[in-house]
Amino acid sequence: MTLPSQMKALIQLHDGYSRTQTGPNITDLAPFLAQDEVAVPTPGDGQALIKVDLAAVNPSDIHFIKGEYGQPRIKGTPAGFEGVGTVVAGDTPLKGQRVSFFATASGAWAEYALTDASTLVPCRPDLAEVDAAGQLVNPLTAIAMFDLVKDGGADSFVLNAAGSQLGKLLIALGRDRGVKPIAVVRRPEQAAALKELGAAEVIVTGELDPLGAAQAIFKTLKPRVLLDAVGDQFTADLFFAMPSHARWVNYGKLSTEPPALKELGQMIFRGKQIEGFWLTRWMKQVDPARIPQAFMEIQERFVSGTWKTDVSGIVQLSQAMTDLPTVLAQPDGKAFIDPRQ
Repeated sequence: MTLPSQMKALIQLHDGYSRTQTGPNITDLAPFLAQDEVAVPTPGDGQALIKVDLAAVNPSDIHFIKGEYGQPRIKGTPAGFEGVGTVVAGDTPLKGQRVSFFATASGAWAEYALTDASTLVPCRPDLAEVDAAGQLVNPLTAIAMFDLVKDGGADSFVLNAAGSQLGKLLIALGRDRGVKPIAVVRRPEQAAALKELGAAEVIVTGELDPLGAAQAIFKTLKPRVLLDAVGDQFTADLFFAMPSHARWVNYGKLSTEPPALKELGQMIFRGKQIEGFWLTRWMKQVDPARIPQAFMEIQERFVSGTWKTDVSGIVQLSQAMTDLPTVLAQPDGKAFIDPRQ
């Protein structure tokens, strides 16, 4: 196969980190990205080049292009953490195969992406394209964090931003494994759908006395793990209302206002813990056998229909600078970029 020398991509305009913490919302990509043509990357030892079919857009991507993520930006390189495509070159026996991938060397918001060959995930032929493009960041995080829930031995757990794609994956896992999810959302119209999905209880932060509602629920269900994507004051209040030995696991910062930790004595006298979760670190620390097991489970869940990807929209790469913010503003769904159009 003869590869082109140039490709279209969404290129980062900045290096390193910023000093901001504005969250994963964005109304204008122009301060951070530009659409441009750049050289198709050349794979080196242990690398693979993928012709991208579809790339996912996650909150972590938005934090990253803003300089608010846990790894530095590189000016002039394509953005985008994950996608699906065909291996067209590189140091791998998977040439010609459809794979999901983390773009470790050159980002997925481009016609071609470059990554470590060891990270490629072969896709079942019956795995839908949107599921394949987004099977790494959210589904693998759901599997990893649900392992934390199981390790805690509780019969229930709390999760906020529960209407998100990740939240719905976690609720379905709890439903199927007999561990009751307690969902926290902002909008009352989300409650019925999450109950139907499998949430045992739904706490709506916009309703009257949501903390009182949570305290009543916690007396019965006694959750021991709080999975937190928000990091606001209500999350802190929920944590301090939970039973002894509860764990607050933060993996995101949807709120830009830091919470006040008003009852730090609970850390001493009630054995509570606050910790962070980062998928990159988990993948380095977990038993290596767990990762392929997880991907087998992930693909089976999508193909069987026990998980589904809710799609907000698919934008063309050529139109992403104008169209992507509008799609990202839609609640409770996932955005994708198609570089083939």
